[in-house]
Amino acid sequence: MSLLIEFAVKMTCNNCVEAISSKLKSIDGIDHFEIDLDKGTVLVETELPSSFVHEQIESTGRLAVINGYGSKLNRNAEGVSNVNTAAVAILGGSVGFTTGSVKGVIRFIQADSKICVIDGTVDGLTPGLHGIHVHECGDISQGCDSVGKHFDLNNSTHGNPANSSDKRHTGDLGNIEADEDGRSTFRIKDHCLKVNDIIGRSIVVTQNEDDFGEGHNEQSKIDGNSGKRLACGIISRAAGVFQNTKKICACDGVTIWDERNVPAAGSARKEYIDKQAQGESCCTR
Repeated sequence: MSLLIEFAVKMTCNNCVEAISSKLKSIDGIDHFEIDLDKGTVLVETELPSSFVHEQIESTGRLAVINGYGSKLNRNAEGVSNVNTAAVAILGGSVGFTTGSVKGVIRFIQADSKICVIDGTVDGLTPGLHGIHVHECGDISQGCDSVGKHFDLNNSTHGNPANSSDKRHTGDLGNIEADEDGRSTFRIKDHCLKVNDIIGRSIVVTQNEDDFGEGHNEQSKIDGNSGKRLACGIISRAAGVFQNTKKICACDGVTIWDERNVPAAGSARKEYIDKQAQGESCCTR
């Protein structure tokens, strides 16, 4: 199922356009793309994970950030997404929580009335399988201990999301697999989750593999014996395609190009802003 990903890309001339176009044409799995030099945007229609496409664009030497993510079914006559169909959660960093080095970004896109796509990249994991679940609360005041149980609208026990029946928690998403470098890049299509149902809740990645409720103890029917909660983040509403035109933060002047290198809040962000005001950049490219 192809979705639309809108990137803001730092382009200065037609050479940028040609370089990005050449790169995207060479990638299997990209159905269509549009590059607008004047607006500084690249729109990609694909089934590939967003992080992979992002890396390919940046491999041309241009900075890129995701501006919006959505389904082409939800665009109006002007091409703008006319419904809120996307959400995002940050694991670790200054807005999420992690017990160690685990961090990542997970996006949720309502592809149509039946399918929610979960697109993410998580780093810092041990190689192998790790459970991933939506939890009922968006409270990380006590880390992942305060996010509650698995989110469930089915009044069910823990189960396998691959089953055609709904004998599972609504938030049961199965496992993601980390490679030998500790990175997991994934794209899950789920028939139970709805974006509008999970805004304000949380997503959790666990230490162990989820056994899908097929283990031989009571805990298996609760959380799949998936063990310690390694990292979690609150699920927040995100921009759809062409819904986000921001190039600079109105509150403190940080541009979208520097935003990813600067903490979301706190003394380190203030230090960056102060240095910028003095004409000194603390960011290294």
